[in-house]
Amino acid sequence: MDLNKGFYKDLDTNFEQAYEMAQCDFSHAELMNMLKNGNIPQKQIAAMKLEGVNGINEAEILIGNLTGCDGKIREAVALKIYQLLKSDKKFITLFKPFYPKFADGTIDINGNICRLVIDSVEILKEDGEFAEKYLELLLGHIKEAFEGLDKIIFRDKKYTVNKQLFKLYWCLESLRLFTSDISAETLLPILERSSEEKEYTIREKVAQILIRTNDKIFAPLAEKLKNDENYYVRNVFKQN
Repeated sequence: MDLNKGFYKDLDTNFEQAYEMAQCDFSHAELMNMLKNGNIPQKQIAAMKLEGVNGINEAEILIGNLTGCDGKIREAVALKIYQLLKSDKKFITLFKPFYPKFADGTIDINGNICRLVIDSVEILKEDGEFAEKYLELLLGHIKEAFEGLDKIIFRDKKYTVNKQLFKLYWCLESLRLFTSDISAETLLPILERSSEEKEYTIREKVAQILIRTNDKIFAPLAEKLKNDENYYVRNVFKQN
């Protein structure tokens, strides 16, 4: 098979090859070769058909396609990694060294990928070393999002604002998993700053984090959001 790394001439040709490949059986070695050297449909199908990874080198090839490539590949890889981790916790050992990839995948521009990556992180965080290193990078992404939002002026395009809010949204969604792993002194300023955003979904994420802690230091902020102008923010506390 010609493992051309680029696009084919058009989307229809890409789709046709992906469909044709989906009907074929490939050896494990062929799938890994496609993941390493293939083009877009080849890598996408290879990720979907892969049944496992044998060793750290193969894990690195798979997760290497989680960022910096076409969205179809990234989503297929994110799904496969989650499926592997969910199927057998032995894969935690193979994927835990790649915490930077998971941190970057958390803020992908595709929300489906963000969700799949965070679902994988929920499994991987059982490893203390992974949790510590991933959390450090996650906090860095949150800081960058705040800095980006603070620099935005009224003349900036709406896309710029939404990009930073999208990033903050998924960071908070992942941070929710680490409520008991982060000090109140570190968490509180993040939640206070996030609660000031006009976008209600950000405040809703803050509320979802607050209901996971009983520390009294968060009580004033929780009380504030219990009386938020938005129904969905208030309703988080009613469901608890």
